[in-house]
Amino acid sequence: MFDIIVIGGGPGGYAAAIRASQLGGTVALVESDRIGGTCVNRGCIPSKIWLSGAELLHQIKKADAFGIDVTVNGTNLKTVCERTAGVTGDIRMGMEGILGSNRVKLIKGRAVVKTPRMIDVDGTAYDAKKFIVATGSRLTLSDIPGAESVAITTNQIFEMETLPESVLILGGGPIETEMATLLTRFGCRVAIATEDARILPEEDRDTSQRVGQVLRAEGIEIISGCKFVSIAKDGRNSICRLSEPDDRTVEAEAILIGKRRPNTAHMGLEAVGVEIDENGSIRIDERLQTNISGIYAIGDATGGWMLSHAASAMGIVAAENAMGKAAVFNADRIPRGIWTSPEVGTVGLSEEAAEASGYDIEVGDFPYSINGLALAQDQLSGAVKIISDSRYGRILGVHVVGARATEIIGEAVLAMELEATVKEFSRSLRVHPTFSETMVEAARDAADWALYVPANR
Repeated sequence: MFDIIVIGGGPGGYAAAIRASQLGGTVALVESDRIGGTCVNRGCIPSKIWLSGAELLHQIKKADAFGIDVTVNGTNLKTVCERTAGVTGDIRMGMEGILGSNRVKLIKGRAVVKTPRMIDVDGTAYDAKKFIVATGSRLTLSDIPGAESVAITTNQIFEMETLPESVLILGGGPIETEMATLLTRFGCRVAIATEDARILPEEDRDTSQRVGQVLRAEGIEIISGCKFVSIAKDGRNSICRLSEPDDRTVEAEAILIGKRRPNTAHMGLEAVGVEIDENGSIRIDERLQTNISGIYAIGDATGGWMLSHAASAMGIVAAENAMGKAAVFNADRIPRGIWTSPEVGTVGLSEEAAEASGYDIEVGDFPYSINGLALAQDQLSGAVKIISDSRYGRILGVHVVGARATEIIGEAVLAMELEATVKEFSRSLRVHPTFSETMVEAARDAADWALYVPANR
């Protein structure tokens, strides 16, 4: 009998298995597909390889601003596909090696939970004192009539050696806005249609507006507040019928859907009494345990954030609790990164959410357009926004749109983790010139003594 069996070998399951082993447990990890899960094989890593290529192409086209005369003779997407396969393969090999060095037994196959202490993996039974469910999420083509036979997913995009001339993207979340950036920079004509009133509806309104402005400036059409009626094939192209606010059809060579849902079906959880919501999310408590003692769940399988770094953090907490410790997962400190161009990095409450929660707030804002490094590198789009509690100066949320946003948001996460106030943050030093200076200047603005913005704005 194992102390812990982890079901699912993505970032969350991987972290959980290693942490449980570090704490002295005998651990097995069950994976039905390739180790690394969606993040390594079909999500985070492949998308960043493609986005890096798209950004490089974009920067080359701007080279004349720096006195460089260069001509782009074309793109070879087969090379991008080969690079993706090579990088993901190297990461998987490294992950398997680290699991082995931590004495984690890797079991290949599909797990079905039979009892709270036993699973079946392709006909072989395995017993454990505790289970951690880390089965991730899967792409879904939704219930739009015609979508199943016509629409494509990001999985297919990352295997294409020739991209479609035009793409309609359904949805306005992080995956969809990243794909819009990628596709338009590789030469596709792109439109986004979303049922929400704006793109990135879970983020601060200013973040949504700033990203939307950049996407539109690059020629991307954004259709918001619509309803998806149907999708149909018409020769080479596909047609999506929309309603509300206006009945219209949008024609494109490809229709892309990036929607995901928890991958929890047909694995026996409900049969042993685990509570699962209608959308497939496993219900958990603050210690990440389900309603069944000894069964924990983490990451995309629990719905919510669907972020690989959140899954990894949850995996650590679940493993520690399963090994007898008392750890609590704090969701307030989960940063979000969106690799549009410019990037988005956020953590904590939006301005709207802070006000709805009853806080009396102060807001600091500092634009990239007056940051020295941004000016030097011609990276002027974006701003840093800090929301704080006006009484104590507690930092409630930070929202960055701009170059290196996904990196510098880590400063805000650490500041909030250490309970730094806006006053303390505003007194900290940064190297000049760097993008990180924008964080300090936004904090000074929140504290009402910004140095480098016009007075009485």
